[in-house]
Amino acid sequence: MLKAVIFDLDGVIVSTDIYHYEAWKALTDRKGLEFNFEINDRLRGISRAESLQIILDVNQKTIGQREFNRIAGAKNRRYRRLLGKLKPEDMLPGVKDLIADLRQSGIKTAVGSSSRNTPKILKRLKLTKAFDAVVDGNAGLKSKPDPAIFLACAVALGEAPESCLVIEDAEAGIAAAKAAGMTALGVGKTPLSSADRMLASLLGENAAKLAAIHDAAKRTAKG
Repeated sequence: MLKAVIFDLDGVIVSTDIYHYEAWKALTDRKGLEFNFEINDRLRGISRAESLQIILDVNQKTIGQREFNRIAGAKNRRYRRLLGKLKPEDMLPGVKDLIADLRQSGIKTAVGSSSRNTPKILKRLKLTKAFDAVVDGNAGLKSKPDPAIFLACAVALGEAPESCLVIEDAEAGIAAAKAAGMTALGVGKTPLSSADRMLASLLGENAAKLAAIHDAAKRTAKG
C-alpha cells in the first residue's frame, strides 16, 4: 500500500533548467569552454561538482582543486541570484493540486533533492511547510544515483521504502529510487527507461492514481 510520495525538486516541482544553463553558460564562455543545451541536459539530477566535472570532461580539460572550487562556487552564486525570479506561479502543472490531494488522502509527502538550494527554492514557491520531510544536499549524503537521499526521506517519514513512490525527471533519480526499493515514477518529455511508469506531466494526477501506479509496480516486481 502506498504510504508516502517523495518528490524530486528541479524538473518535478519546478523547472530551473534555464537558470542552471544561464549560470553555467556565463562561466564557460568566460573560460572558453564549450557548453550548450545538450550538455546542460546531461547535468540533471546530479551535484554541482559532478556537473562541472562533466563540463571539463567534454572539453578535455583538467584544472586544480582550488580553481575547481572557485568555478563551482561562482556558478552557485549566479544561480542563486537567478532564483530570485521564482514565484509560486512557476510551479509545474498539477503539482500544487497533487500535493494537496495527497495530504488530504493521508499520504505523507517529502522532497528528496541533491540540491543545496532546496530551502531557497521552496521558500520562493511558498512550499516551506507543504511537506512532511525535506532531505536535500545540505544533509551531506551521497548524491543520486546513490539511494541515500531517498532512504533518508523514508526514515524521516517513518515509512518502509517499499511503501514509498518517488517522482523523478532524471535517470540518476530513477536509479536512486529503484536502488532504494521504491516505486519510480518518471515525469517529463524525456523517456526514462528504468522508470516503473512515465507521465508527461503531473497535471490531473491525484492520490488514487499514484496509489494504482504503485500497486501495479509492486505486482510486476513480484512476478
